[in-house]
Amino acid sequence: MSQPAPRSRPLRTRIAIFGAGSIGGYLGGRLAAFADVTLVGRPALADALRDGLTVTGAGRPPTVVESGRLTVATTPDAVAGADFVLVTVKSAATAEAGRELAGRLSPAALVVSLQNGIRNPAVLRAALPAHTVLAGMVPFNVVRTEPAVFHQGTSGALMIDANPRALPLVDVLVEAGVPIQVREDMPEVQHAKLLMNLNNAINALSGLPLRDQLGRRDYRACLALCQGEALAAFRAEGIRPAKLGPASAARTRRLLSLPDPLFRRLASSTLRVDAQARSSMWEDLERGRPTEIDSVQGEILAIAERNGLTAPANARLIELIREAEAAPPGKYRHWSGADLLAELTRAVAAA
Repeated sequence: MSQPAPRSRPLRTRIAIFGAGSIGGYLGGRLAAFADVTLVGRPALADALRDGLTVTGAGRPPTVVESGRLTVATTPDAVAGADFVLVTVKSAATAEAGRELAGRLSPAALVVSLQNGIRNPAVLRAALPAHTVLAGMVPFNVVRTEPAVFHQGTSGALMIDANPRALPLVDVLVEAGVPIQVREDMPEVQHAKLLMNLNNAINALSGLPLRDQLGRRDYRACLALCQGEALAAFRAEGIRPAKLGPASAARTRRLLSLPDPLFRRLASSTLRVDAQARSSMWEDLERGRPTEIDSVQGEILAIAERNGLTAPANARLIELIREAEAAPPGKYRHWSGADLLAELTRAVAAA
């Protein structure tokens, strides 16, 4: 799980990022100087990046990538010839992405799912039986602060399934200065990330930057309720989430109840969150896009129900996000920490 050392490569690695949005644009910008990068996204992305893009954050100076240093495409045919295809579409679009990639990939192309949720690698494998599909995990937050600017707002290392064929990709990431860990326990990693992502809905409904929201005890109590239900469901299913930081998942949940000054002090020693960081779910609601709530809170409900349990706090958050999705972009209700905690507590009591 340590940072791999780079090795020499005779040819530039060809990387296609399929479904490029905030995460895809950021990674493309970081990798463009070290590989032949193609971003495949919506026409609006191509228009926004007509003159290039800029990546910021992660404690590094801004990197400006001129338009000629990467390719921006809008059709699946652009993945032809890629050595690696990084899939960054929303979870609900994974099956369609698999169908679009099928028949267009080079025979030796390796596919990596860098998506939220825990089912996406299996969905891609079903659609691409002739190709190796690896699970990956992006721990850090990326927000699109301007149409062509992608900002990393939190810290963390990418994680990817251990597979010898992925080593050239790992080399490029190391050379580009992107922290990367090769893991033998990606299912456990994905479930640990799922616990973290339970805050996405809370952050979106708060309307606050991530650092401000996590710095308030009532919002953290909402997260603790959701994580408590998730951990109970995981235990019933026999799932042991990986330890991604200095504390276990259960201990991390207990830390959420600490007074604000103490929590901020402890959190700052393990996780850098800058003032611009927001959850991807907040960005979706602001832009009027469907969220990934079914792949986050919805996954907890599914695991709980399989094991005869309930998850009322998570269920109520799904309802609140659905209400926010139905509102005009950016016009949904912003909940105070006290009001949201009271709402989830009532749901738990009613159950």
